[in-house]
Order: sequence, then C-alpha cells, then structure tokens
Amino acid sequence: MSLDYFEKIQESVSFLKNKIDHLPEIAIVLGTGLGNFADNIKVEHRLPYDRIPHFPPATVKGHAGELIFGKLNGKNVVAQSGRYHYYEGYDMKEVTFPIRVFKFLGVQRLIIASATGGIHKDYEAGDITIVNDHINLHYDNPLLGINDERLGPRFPDMTDAYDPDLIQLCHTIAKEKNIVLHNSIYGGLPGPNLETKAEYNYLHIIGATVVGMSTVPEIIVARHMELSSCVLTAVTNKCFPISAIRKVTHQEVIDVAQKVEQKISTIVSELIRRI
Repeated sequence: MSLDYFEKIQESVSFLKNKIDHLPEIAIVLGTGLGNFADNIKVEHRLPYDRIPHFPPATVKGHAGELIFGKLNGKNVVAQSGRYHYYEGYDMKEVTFPIRVFKFLGVQRLIIASATGGIHKDYEAGDITIVNDHINLHYDNPLLGINDERLGPRFPDMTDAYDPDLIQLCHTIAKEKNIVLHNSIYGGLPGPNLETKAEYNYLHIIGATVVGMSTVPEIIVARHMELSSCVLTAVTNKCFPISAIRKVTHQEVIDVAQKVEQKISTIVSELIRRI
C-alpha cells in the first residue's frame, strides 16, 4: 500500500531525526543565487535530497539540492539549499513538502530568502526588501483537496502570514547596519517565463511591488501549520516603470542575487541571533 501525504512527512521526519544531532529551531529557505549563505552555518550534517525519503531533486541552476543542519549564532538551524518550484513540474504538495517536514522536526520560525523582480519605481536591481504581504496568482494551491487536521485547519487565516514582529526586527537590524530595506508586497506567479510588459503593469496596478515564482506556496503552508515566517527578497531586475524594463537572463538574475547576498546574510544572521 502506498503511503499517504501525512505518512510520507512522518517517514522523512523519522529519517532525519536519526541522522542529526540536534533538532532545528529555525528553518532557512535559500532561493536563486543565495546558496552561499550556508557558509555562515557551523555545519553538522549535509543531506542531499536524493538521500532523504520523498524529497525530489532540485532542478534549477543556482539551487544546490541539500538540507544543511548546524548552528548559527547559538541557534540550531536547518537550511534548505535549493527549493522546489511549481514550474519544475512538481505539484504544490511536493513544492511545500519540506516546510511540513520542518514543522514536524520542531521548527518554530521560517526565514525565506528569494530573488524577485522589482515592480516599484523606487526599486533598483540590487535592492533588498522585506515582504509584508502577498498576492497569490498561482492557479493551484497547496491546501486544495481534503484537509488533514493533523497538518492544520481547513480555512487558515492569512492576516498576519508575515510575522509583524520579525518584520520590525529586520528593519531595526537593517537600520543599525546601514542597509536600505524596502517593504514589499509579493506577487506570486507560476513561471517559468518572465512576465510581459503588460503583466508587470497589471501587477503594479493591483498593488504588488515585487514578483517571483516561489515563496507564496511555502508561506501558505507555513501559515496553515502556524509557523512564524519572514521573507527577504533580492531585487534582481527592474520591472517598473515599463520604460525601464530590459531583457534579462537567468544567469544575470543569479549574478545580481549573489552581489546582494551579503546584505541579506547580515540581516538574517543577526535576526537569528536575536530571536
């Protein structure tokens, strides 16, 4: 008999508990071009996805495809170096599977770093933002189907999907470190193509200030499981005003994300120290 979703989660959790020395308190999801953040962690265990039950491979350039367990600023952490995306052909339950596993490992706080396009006139490539809210434009949802109450409620409230206290603390840290940190609203699309000029304009009209192809599904699941969340984004290309748009390649996105990685690392490291 094949395992159901909850049983798969528990099998992964059981495997990981037998491989690690300390259960993580904080999970960090590293997006495109931001994988070097893991160098800040005093690593105890590296587990490639192909060794972990029910973890599919990461297929996107710039995503390593491993879980890293260790210590950072006195806290036990797990870093997901290489995330899953809907556009890779995974369904939403696969995309968000690691978040479920983290919760059952004992994680209480989720920090996500992500690469985005900037759709605010004041955002330039190389800026960073902290997400305050999102607009979900995916045509699928990780909570579709029969709800399993062991995972969370049928109708989770999304009012404070992004923890206000963590947002404020990030702003405090950024100010102390002389880092400009914008507030943003994340427009989540499935990808993998970048958006048209008309789509960027539409996103601007409806209130999004950054756009990306990840993050929103993970945040929905984190909220479903009452996992406190914080999202920092690297603005890798300027997408507004429309006259400012230039053609961009995925490699260019990676390059810009890597240039601003140190700023995000500074904020995340200090955030972990203080929570």
